[in-house]
Amino acid sequence: MSLQLAEQFEANEQYEEAYREYKDAFEQDPENMGVLERLGHLAMVLAQDTNEQKYLDEAAKYYNDILKRDVTNPLAYEQLMTIYEGTDKYKYYVYRGNKNSIEGKLDFAINDFKKALSCAEEGAQIAMTRLTLANLYKQAGQRMKAIDEFNLLLEGQNLHEEMFLQLADMYLQDEAYSSAIDTLNRAIQKGFSSVKISEGIAAVYLKSGEPERAIEYTQDELLKIQCMLEIGDIEEAYKKLDSLSDEVKQSPRYYTLKAQYFYSAKKFEEALECINEYNKLVPNSPLTYQMRALVYDESEDEYNAHVNWGKYNILRGNYDIAINEFLNAVSIDDNDIDLMFELAALLEENKEIDHASEYYVKIIKKDPTNKEALRKLAAYKEGIGDYHAQASCLEKIIEADPNDLDALKNLGRIYEKLRANSKALEIYKKYIEIVKNPSDYKIVKDKIEKLETGAADEESEGLIDKIMKFFNR
Repeated sequence: MSLQLAEQFEANEQYEEAYREYKDAFEQDPENMGVLERLGHLAMVLAQDTNEQKYLDEAAKYYNDILKRDVTNPLAYEQLMTIYEGTDKYKYYVYRGNKNSIEGKLDFAINDFKKALSCAEEGAQIAMTRLTLANLYKQAGQRMKAIDEFNLLLEGQNLHEEMFLQLADMYLQDEAYSSAIDTLNRAIQKGFSSVKISEGIAAVYLKSGEPERAIEYTQDELLKIQCMLEIGDIEEAYKKLDSLSDEVKQSPRYYTLKAQYFYSAKKFEEALECINEYNKLVPNSPLTYQMRALVYDESEDEYNAHVNWGKYNILRGNYDIAINEFLNAVSIDDNDIDLMFELAALLEENKEIDHASEYYVKIIKKDPTNKEALRKLAAYKEGIGDYHAQASCLEKIIEADPNDLDALKNLGRIYEKLRANSKALEIYKKYIEIVKNPSDYKIVKDKIEKLETGAADEESEGLIDKIMKFFNR
């Protein structure tokens, strides 16, 4: 009853009574976002009417409660900005920055947090603001500024190990391994000698090609095994792999390490089986194709190596490299129609339309009834104005599938362009016999009527006819 009564009081502009009833409703249902929003709104109204600070404080609490439940709520940020604009510039800029951040306006958000930093007084405020700024710089692709902000952050107080780990990870991505190690050692000097820091150091050493140093820091059995494989203690690594628990043996990392063992032992079929098991657990991962490519490289299977390097680079967004790998693969063996389709699609995305069409031609030579390749080639021929070739492709589609509505409609249209009106009529009549959509039926029916009443039944005008018409004007 409280909620209905609150709404009635609010409608009658009895705001204090409404506010009291909404509070009762909130106690009964603390997760009700609608009630929270009404409480925030009414607290703002009462603050304006009474000029009492307590209502602004309560409004701020309610809007913060909303953000705890929905961090992307723009209304809450706007109201909090209104509350603090004249009283607390630090909070005002923080909330404005957060609102700009969730809206994707990163440059504005960065400027807001810079202003918030200039207003910050407490150490915790400074640390939080610098950390937010660093992450905003990362999102905006300004990595050096992000690194600078992290370094300034780590010189202050209110530190947390995650700050060191984040900076080390940035250095690791840039292959600045010594800087990453220095950062993690700074964490130890500051008293953060946790497992996370030790494992971070081990990961950097492994990535930098120093597995013998990595093994000194890690407590992770799987990482120890990986280090042993890198060092060359292959059989000892396999013994450790074999002794792992059944639970660990179901993890993706187990299969990558087992694949690495078989790769090192030159047991390539077994390595590929492990990679397939990994792919079942982590489908379509770049690592799957990278591992396969390495195995095929080592086993001197050039074709499959190029195919898998191509797929790996597609997933990494390196499309030019992927195209080159697929071209190399097709030059070795051009029997995989799916691969040629993938290559042609990449070429089209790369604006190499003419080159892509060559592969549609090759597909059609191997599979003359391949509708997708015929359709792609037909579109290409229309693009270059070769309507006869386009018609030929569409005719082959209809020969393979007489009920292909799209091909029938396009072929009729192209026959009209070629002034082959009798052929267009024939195709359009086939089309309306099978089309179900009333709107499409009517459009083509109108075309038929126009062709039957006024069109000439000729393939096209000859050059002499055109010249005679010109002189007879």
